[in-house]
Amino acid sequence: MVENVIVFGEKPSLLIDASGLAAELLRNGMQINMIGVTLQSEEINEAARYSFNKIYVIKDSILPDQVADILSKLFNENNPRLLIGPATKTSNDILSRVAAKHNLPMLTEVISVLINGNNIIFERNILSGRAISREVTSKSIAVTVPIKKFKPFEVTQHAQIEYVAPQASRVKLLSVEEKKKGGANIEAAEIVVGVGRGFRVKEDLKLAFELANVIGAQVGCSRPIAADLKWLPEDAWIGISGKKIRPKLYITIGISGAPQHISAVDAKVIVSINKDKNAPIFKYSDYGIVADLYQFLPILTKKLKEKIG
Repeated sequence: MVENVIVFGEKPSLLIDASGLAAELLRNGMQINMIGVTLQSEEINEAARYSFNKIYVIKDSILPDQVADILSKLFNENNPRLLIGPATKTSNDILSRVAAKHNLPMLTEVISVLINGNNIIFERNILSGRAISREVTSKSIAVTVPIKKFKPFEVTQHAQIEYVAPQASRVKLLSVEEKKKGGANIEAAEIVVGVGRGFRVKEDLKLAFELANVIGAQVGCSRPIAADLKWLPEDAWIGISGKKIRPKLYITIGISGAPQHISAVDAKVIVSINKDKNAPIFKYSDYGIVADLYQFLPILTKKLKEKIG
């Protein structure tokens, strides 16, 4: 039996990323007809190279209730087994509207999926990453998935693309004010240097930025650095209330390792530098250096410069 699956992404790159969960169902033997929905972008042809049967592209600048209405219409027409989106604020907002309208259960931050007969089994982190919840359903469901968690399928046959226009919004948009950003995209970075309260003053963060510059990394931080001290912008904040990262290498400097921080990290290798040998961060680290960052970082940066040339 072929099941319909609707995948939403507010831009084509996120649509491709979210389709990785559907690809995981294919790998598990489920036959699916994958329908994509995204906003108009020059990148749409890139998304068409993945395993979508059809992609609906929403024209014009639109609001969340308009996207939800289009997804709801497609839900009625296709009766999908799954409604999938990336675990972003926008996608969580839109999918929750559709789930409420159609009385669907909704799961966020799904990290694993399995098939058992007619049941689909989802796993997700709970309690700030200290436990895993397993949810089983045989009915339609809405889910969001962490960015870069699942690998999508690339195919040779391009998907059919259809442009759709939104209905009028029930919301009146008064103004748009762009939020100030620091320019770094730590969610997409392959190497991240994380800074914490081990730094005494803001000016000392230059030690971390010098290291990051040498190894081609982005700089992120724990909650106090962004939320309390305002030393770095919020888009550098790594945590369950901030950004979630999945780099190949994560170097923590002066970070204690609170569950709210470490639960947002899914790195292949974690290297931690902390002068407190009992710091919780070492429990999660592949390599730990017990040292004063003010003494250790200049030496490390110098040696790496010499090694890299």
